[in-house]
Amino acid sequence: MKTCLVVDDSSVIRKVARRILEGLDFEITEAEDGKQAMDRVASKMPDAILLDWNMPNMDGYEFLLKLRQMAGGDRPKVVFCTTENDISHIAKAMDSGADEYVMKPFDKEILCSKFGEVGLV
Repeated sequence: MKTCLVVDDSSVIRKVARRILEGLDFEITEAEDGKQAMDRVASKMPDAILLDWNMPNMDGYEFLLKLRQMAGGDRPKVVFCTTENDISHIAKAMDSGADEYVMKPFDKEILCSKFGEVGLV
């Protein structure tokens, strides 16, 4: 079974993402911020990461930079999921190693499309 780490400081977003991604046959783990996410990937590297940008303790951008430097950190497909919609944020995410970018709010169709574009659905 494919695995996905959902990283978002909003429990509602994590719950919605979990329901959608479990319906796409992903096994889900969750983290509330980048620091928790680092702990999760250090113990088990997922196939995919749905990653929020703005979070306390460590934001998604900093997490992504650290992830891509880890052994095996190049493997997960990373889909940034955020309210930041200006082109500079999107470019910064993609230049830093994100595979896709999703705007909040999202739905099943959007996540299915984006995860399909990176070869996971």
